[in-house]
Amino acid sequence: MVFADTGRMSYAVLKLRKAGYHPPYAHDCYHPCMAKLLLNLRNVPDDEADDVRALLDEHDIAYYETSPGFWNISLGGIWVREDAAFAEAKRLMGDYQAQRGARVRAENEAARRDGTAGTFWTVLRNEPLRVLVAVFGILFAIALVVLPALVLMR
Repeated sequence: MVFADTGRMSYAVLKLRKAGYHPPYAHDCYHPCMAKLLLNLRNVPDDEADDVRALLDEHDIAYYETSPGFWNISLGGIWVREDAAFAEAKRLMGDYQAQRGARVRAENEAARRDGTAGTFWTVLRNEPLRVLVAVFGILFAIALVVLPALVLMR
């Protein structure tokens, strides 16, 4: 689809079209050779991110990493540079996640059998202040929700 009205297109789309790339839709304005996100690093343990980096290095897949920023608002991730290597990276990532999932489930099951798995009571025993603050926070949030309803009912 070629647009006759170029006044509504962004500068990036116009620049891509001038370079010979014509996205089929207006929202599809990314160049096909752009890096692709392989792993969002939000809530990812350090050992898992290290394993993924080692896996990509082992298979000679070019990647780079972005940090989530100071307030953890922006996207931190591991990006694959080459479009052609992205399919291979996704396949390797799927295999790795299946192996890691099985290993972590086995470790959790072994910890549960041994009695070393973390429970609410172990957290309460080890960090009573943290649990107390959390309980008061929950009660405060419930009070903020219920109190206006009680006031309006009178």
